[in-house]
Amino acid sequence: MKGLRSVGILATGSYVPEKVLTNFDLEQMVETSDEWIVTRTGIRERRISSAEQASSDLAYEAAKKALQKANISAEELDMIIVATVTPDTMFPSTACLLQERLGAKKASALDVSAACTGFLYGITTAAQFIANGMYKYVLVIGVETLSKITNYQDRNTCVLFGDGAGAAVLGPVGEGYGFQAFDLGADGSGGPLLSQPAGGSRIPASAESVQQNLHYISMVGGEVFKFAVRVMNAATEKVLQKAGLDKEQIDLLVPHQANLRIIDSAVKRFGLSQDKVIVNLDRYGNMSSASIPVALDEAIEAGRVKEGDNVVLVGFGGGLTWGAALLKWSSKQA
Repeated sequence: MKGLRSVGILATGSYVPEKVLTNFDLEQMVETSDEWIVTRTGIRERRISSAEQASSDLAYEAAKKALQKANISAEELDMIIVATVTPDTMFPSTACLLQERLGAKKASALDVSAACTGFLYGITTAAQFIANGMYKYVLVIGVETLSKITNYQDRNTCVLFGDGAGAAVLGPVGEGYGFQAFDLGADGSGGPLLSQPAGGSRIPASAESVQQNLHYISMVGGEVFKFAVRVMNAATEKVLQKAGLDKEQIDLLVPHQANLRIIDSAVKRFGLSQDKVIVNLDRYGNMSSASIPVALDEAIEAGRVKEGDNVVLVGFGGGLTWGAALLKWSSKQA
């Protein structure tokens, strides 16, 4: 980001639906147990959107909170980026639906599809527009209603996923603060390991595709797990290197909340104490693109993020994709 305007996260907001789906509830639905789920994932419960709630509804609630905390009106937004794999519709984009609902009349709007890495792709994209002076304020939201595409007869996937939304308002901050480094990556050869097979132009919706359950999440769990452990560590190391920092200088790690064993691997790799890592997947499960911004918002609200802290956001997802960002924290506008 040298030679460009410094960009940071000015405020965050989050929203999760009211309905709670516990491991004990799932015991009544599929052949599983609370002990099995907790031991293998660390998840105890997750939030489920109502039949009436779409992704834009969750995004709207998170966005309102972030804008209020940033003391910025929707009319001041220059751009809205929504990261999601569960859009309200294929088109118009969920970002356009949100733009209209917020009244952000001058904001451009687009969706980003990078699965669980979507929020990281979104903030990396937004930061470039602000750094080069084209825009001043960009709203980035990670939102998912994964319950809408989860097969609750598939015990390998239904225990993992939940719904939620996390929002961040990005803008200019003081020189030397804000984003210090980014790392994004993809490996399309792993696409079939985590996907929603039907609903696009390859397999359009049909009676047959519905009968074959092809509109639900499909995952090869063991392979995704191995990929996740590898890239989470590698992406964190890359942003530290780019920022010229050592692992001992990490003040807070905000990882994608998919599996406690994956997070524990990163904790051990970087020698972090538990107070330097955010974990909330026990309450929410894997919310895909929403997991990192929701976790970050909760960390800020709990007073775990201080001015000048080195904060690392890191995740992986379908695509396959991965990403990381490192900030020297400041929410003070320049």
